[in-house]
Amino acid sequence: MQKSSREPVFLYTDEQVREKSPIARSFLEQREVQNKAVDEANNKLLKRIYNVDHNAYLEGGALAARTKELMGLVASAALRCDDCINYHIIQSYRLGASRAEQEESINIATVVGGTIVVPHLRRAYMLLGELYA
Repeated sequence: MQKSSREPVFLYTDEQVREKSPIARSFLEQREVQNKAVDEANNKLLKRIYNVDHNAYLEGGALAARTKELMGLVASAALRCDDCINYHIIQSYRLGASRAEQEESINIATVVGGTIVVPHLRRAYMLLGELYA
């Protein structure tokens, strides 16, 4: 029987993450401004896509939200999306993922995506260094 979906319980707030990491702060501030521009467009299709994305990472179902975020990190790194990598690192951190779990996820992405992922891996490790300092 599948559990009902609900918002995950975060160990850290966005504000705590911003205070801990200049890279995260810059990313979150820029994302906030850009999301506001998208919201102002009032595009029904984009609202639906954002809703599907949000609901995919809720707690409930067979996988914990933290696991889903780590899977998102793998896919994002393999697809070489720095914004997505930053987002999933931050969310995984907020949900209590260890640095070792995050590094192993990025390692899997590098195996799947090949050495072209390495520049993205380097930037990811910089963010991890700040968050887990």
